[in-house]
Amino acid sequence: MEPPVARRSQGHCGLSIVRASSRAHVMATVTPVPAPRMRLALHPHNIHTTIKVYARCLRPDIEYKTLSVTWGTRAQEVVSTLLGKFRMRHRDPRLFYLSMEVRVRAAGLRTTLVLDDDARPAALQACHPKGYSKFSLQMRPGGLIKIYDSALMSSSQYKCLLTSERTTVDEVLAILLHCYDSTEGVERFSLYEVSPSQEYERKLHADDLPLTVQRAWPSDTDCHFRVRRNPRAPPLPPRTLPAPEETTSEDEEPSRALSALSLEAEVYAKFIQSPLVASGGEWCGATTRDVTRRVKSRRDAACGTARDAARPHAM
Repeated sequence: MEPPVARRSQGHCGLSIVRASSRAHVMATVTPVPAPRMRLALHPHNIHTTIKVYARCLRPDIEYKTLSVTWGTRAQEVVSTLLGKFRMRHRDPRLFYLSMEVRVRAAGLRTTLVLDDDARPAALQACHPKGYSKFSLQMRPGGLIKIYDSALMSSSQYKCLLTSERTTVDEVLAILLHCYDSTEGVERFSLYEVSPSQEYERKLHADDLPLTVQRAWPSDTDCHFRVRRNPRAPPLPPRTLPAPEETTSEDEEPSRALSALSLEAEVYAKFIQSPLVASGGEWCGATTRDVTRRVKSRRDAACGTARDAARPHAM
């Protein structure tokens, strides 16, 4: 007979084994917890909204324009979009800026803020209650410059542009190229300051300001700006026209099938009425497809014989 201590020890071990096995069974049968779903990041360019921009400075008949933008759209991009909507290619984007009028609800005051080019109008609008902010297109001080641009378009003598004080030479060239729908880059052209009376000309740098240069001229001068093509500019790549693709539209396929069926019916009707059926021979018991196939093969053979006869023989 075993001592009582040994029995208690065995009973305790057996109970531990049963508990461990039951715990393992429960862990094996528990359904795994699903992984959390990936959520779309709240990036500023993923949030779309609309803003209303008053643009009477462009044309008197334009009151406002509603644009669909994102929270990441910059004020300068809004200006360029407005000029593109109204097809004002000759307008300088740097000549315009956005202002935001904010109304204070309690005091009834109105405050006008000048937005930087990198400001986000949609994000600023979301910071105020609906109807308490208003965007307007404003015009900066600028001036008119006259540019002889026959190098861009041979039929053009000159073009007058209203530019801002901050517009550079490259930006002026970009406006001119955009007016003519040219795909060439500004690096192919240069802007020169020309004085015919003094037989003087100077090539302006890419970051020079043409309006500032023009304001330094004397009042009785004959100086003007002229666009010239850079002699060292790489040649344009040859334009390759895409080969025409022979595609059959979905509307043409049924019509072709119907014309083929009508051809078979017409050939078979003439075949039934012909005396060949009554005489028997190879035509006896022929189906519609057999008749059509034989007629086409004989027609192709006749065409081939005619081409061989018309071909000049070698001497």
